[in-house]
Amino acid sequence: MIEVKNLSFEYPTARALDGVSFKVEKGAIAALVGPNGAGKTTLLRNIAALERPYSGTAIVDGMDVRHKPRAVHKRMGFLQDFFGLYDDLSVERCLTYAAMANGLRGGKVRDAVERTLGQIDLKEHRKKPSKHLSRGMRQRLAIGQAIAHEPSVLLLDEPASGLDPDARRELSNLLKDLQAAGITQIVSSHILAELEDYSSEMIIMDGGRVKSHRKVEDMGEGKALSIELAEPNDGLRAWLEARSGIAVHQADDRRAVVSFDGDNTARAQLLKDMLEAGFSVAGISETKRSLADAYFEDVQREGRP
Repeated sequence: MIEVKNLSFEYPTARALDGVSFKVEKGAIAALVGPNGAGKTTLLRNIAALERPYSGTAIVDGMDVRHKPRAVHKRMGFLQDFFGLYDDLSVERCLTYAAMANGLRGGKVRDAVERTLGQIDLKEHRKKPSKHLSRGMRQRLAIGQAIAHEPSVLLLDEPASGLDPDARRELSNLLKDLQAAGITQIVSSHILAELEDYSSEMIIMDGGRVKSHRKVEDMGEGKALSIELAEPNDGLRAWLEARSGIAVHQADDRRAVVSFDGDNTARAQLLKDMLEAGFSVAGISETKRSLADAYFEDVQREGRP
């Protein structure tokens, strides 16, 4: 559905993207993460055909964004970090404008507005001017404007910025509903815990390059053990890596997160062996490997401090 091929982009003083390549399949939600200045927003703007790449390309729904930008826009919704709404227009009129701006006319506009009001759960506020909406409602309306024309692809840049916990939960539920409707999404965010609620894969960027691209299901979720020490021991990682049946995901001198396939008997033996080896084990418990765990594991593997 979205395929980026050796994409590079340059500003006058710097190269923002350097040979970026990845593929996101139909119906997936890809979390796009990385430090400030990694190139995430520039990448989204190139995929959205709002910037022209220096080299390489992006293919959206089978179309090259360089050669068919207007056709790509009809298949795509894009919510930028700093989005705008017409404050004096009602929710209904904002969606009507968005539908017509994307080429819908007549009865199709009315159908699109009604459908979108239901998707973003703002039917009861349809006559309210957008300036009177809460921050979370404004965010939902902005997403509604991006999906009013039923795009097959949705790009979101920091959609949870400034939202309170309730609004973030509503946003998460909305994105999962859009996924169920078959919309392919790339969501850029610094809030890894929020991305974890709905992402099916994670793309890590740094320095204008893709450092890692993995599916969430391949990150060992639900199959990990967390090992806590009461006293630091800098030999923890080496000792664990030397044992068969253990894959170390994270480790420092006090804590480790590992994949461990053994049953309760094997876990009891692991505890016994660690105590005999001189480790002051405070606890061993099952844990879910989070997106944050996977992110920092991949970043450390790449040598970033």
